[in-house]
Amino acid sequence: MYKISVILDAKEDVIRTILVDNSVNLETLHLTIAKSFGFNGLEMASFYRSDNEWNQGEEIPLFNMSEAGEGISMQNCFIRKTLPDVNDKLIYVYDFLHMWTFYVEAIEISKESQDDLPKTILSVGEIPEEAPEKEFVAENLGDDFDDEFEDEFKSEFESLDDIDLDNY
Repeated sequence: MYKISVILDAKEDVIRTILVDNSVNLETLHLTIAKSFGFNGLEMASFYRSDNEWNQGEEIPLFNMSEAGEGISMQNCFIRKTLPDVNDKLIYVYDFLHMWTFYVEAIEISKESQDDLPKTILSVGEIPEEAPEKEFVAENLGDDFDDEFEDEFKSEFESLDDIDLDNY
């Protein structure tokens, strides 16, 4: 059995602690998290592997997005393989139009089992009316990048004025 802490990325504390069976896939975890926060679970969502500093890694989408063969999806990823150890982390994004973002962490793993799983055992805070705004900050590439791009662009298209378009 897994005890999982799920925290909404917001200013106010909005936390759920849930219990799930060791054998569930991430699709079941997705539905459990969505319902524990009052969502219907019908929107697109993805998990992202994460390191201890919550850096976003490989995406695990709700559906297989691969053009050929079996790609990764929530249905074929199981919790015991994705979060094998206590303190393993995932980032969960629900509803890509609103970008509800959650931090998911395995806080306890045991061999116990219960019949009434999955279930929410702790609920702290209320979900806000709207998803918290995300601030996306681009890496500053400096003035050298701008100058290099501008020089390349100018040299490539400088002679457009010399083309007689009436001949085409």
